[in-house]
Amino acid sequence: MAGNTDAPQDLAAWIGRSTEQEDSIAPGLLDRFAAVLDRSGTPARPGDAAPPLAHWLLFLSDTPQSGLGPDGHPARGGFLPPVHDLPRRMWAGGRLQFHAPLRAGEALRRRSVIKAIERREGASGPLVFVTLRHEIGAAAGGPTLLTEEHDIVYRGTEGAAVKPAPEAPRGEWHRSLVPDAVLLFRYSALTFNGHRIHYDRDYVTTIEGYPGLIVHGPLTATLLLDLVRRQQPEGRIAAFSFRAVSPLFDGAAMHLNATPPDAEGRIALWATNDTGRLAMRGEARLG
Repeated sequence: MAGNTDAPQDLAAWIGRSTEQEDSIAPGLLDRFAAVLDRSGTPARPGDAAPPLAHWLLFLSDTPQSGLGPDGHPARGGFLPPVHDLPRRMWAGGRLQFHAPLRAGEALRRRSVIKAIERREGASGPLVFVTLRHEIGAAAGGPTLLTEEHDIVYRGTEGAAVKPAPEAPRGEWHRSLVPDAVLLFRYSALTFNGHRIHYDRDYVTTIEGYPGLIVHGPLTATLLLDLVRRQQPEGRIAAFSFRAVSPLFDGAAMHLNATPPDAEGRIALWATNDTGRLAMRGEARLG
C-alpha cells in the first residue's frame, strides 16, 4: 500500500480482508491442554469433544524465525494491518458462541475476516483496536461449529503504568493460583506464541516497562472458563465473552471468581490480581 500506512483511511482499507486455514485437533494436544490446566483424567481419544477454548491451540502462525519482529510476534504486514506508529500488540477481549463441540481428530477449517478497525485515546496514549471475526467448521463442510469475534489492541511505547484498576470482591465460586514462569512457558509452547512479554524477563521489564512476565490474556480467559467447568461439570457452555482490564504478572497470586448461573444460565466471571484489583471481566452462558 502506498503512502502513509498509519493514517486512519489507510487502515480502514484493511477492513473486509479474509483468510482461511485448516488444522485438526490431535488427542495428545488435548492431553497437554488438560495438563496446563492442572487437570488429570482419561487420555483423549479420537471423537472426544474438545473443551471450550481449545481452538486457541489451533490455526497457529508458522512464521519462520526470520519473519519475527523484535517483540517475538510476526513482523508487521501480512493479514493484519501494519500499525507502524503503535508497535505493542496484545489481546484485548472477545466474544464467542459454541454451536457444537469440536472433536479430537476432526479436520477443521477457520475463515477469518477483519471486521473493524478503530482508533481510540487511552490512559496510556493512542490505541488502535482491530476486531477479527472467525468462523470454524469441519473442513469437509457443514454447519459452523464455533463463531468468535477477537479484539486485538495496538499501543505505543509509552510507559506501562496506567490508572489502577478498580477493586473487585471475591466471588461465590473462587479459585486462587500463582502463575509462574513454567505455566507461562507451557501455555506459550501449546499456542506457539513467541511474544517475549511471556518468557523474556529482561525484555518485558527493560523494554516494555512491566514489573514481571505477563500472564497471557487467553490463559486468564481459559482459567476463568475452566472455573465454570469445575463447578458445573455437566453444563454445556453456549457462549462466552471477556475483556482484559489490567495485566497479571508471574509470581503474584491471581484470583478467579464467578457467580452461580442465574435463571437464564448466565454466569458473571472476573479475575483479580494479588491486591484484589480487576484484571479481566467476562460472562459465560450455559445452554
